[in-house]
Amino acid sequence: MRPEELAARLAERVPDVLQARGEVTAVVERDRLLDLLAWLRDEPDLSLRFLSSLTATDHPGAHPRVWVVYELRSIEHHHRVRVKVGLPEGDLRVASVTGLFPTADWHERETYDFFGVVFEGHPNLTRILLPDDWEGHPLRKDEELGGVDTRYHGATVPPIDRRGMA
Repeated sequence: MRPEELAARLAERVPDVLQARGEVTAVVERDRLLDLLAWLRDEPDLSLRFLSSLTATDHPGAHPRVWVVYELRSIEHHHRVRVKVGLPEGDLRVASVTGLFPTADWHERETYDFFGVVFEGHPNLTRILLPDDWEGHPLRKDEELGGVDTRYHGATVPPIDRRGMA
């Protein structure tokens, strides 16, 4: 199925579909996410059964602030779809998709760890890469980049997020 056909098929169910550069993206409200993903997975001519990626992007000051992004692939039909869900600041929660796609288990834990998105219904939503006592979510754009002052040829080089601020 060509991207134009795939976009038209999604537009039957989702009002916000974009097809550009050979890629198809559907934007869905969080309360419709599980239904859409189940339909994309179970429709025989779509067969988007492989969740290849799940991550988030952060846009401080924008509404919605965080976008959770799901990349689905059909190995059988050789096409793919991106599904996005926007989450407002202060309410970073969305249903877990581990019941539909077991591989989401680790993807959701990583997104929780780095962005603070809570995946409701996840079987074990705990940090996966950072220590349990870590404060904050390092991939949010309002987090410090971190680092320590570095001595270099007699000069002090501050961490990148504190350079040029003196």
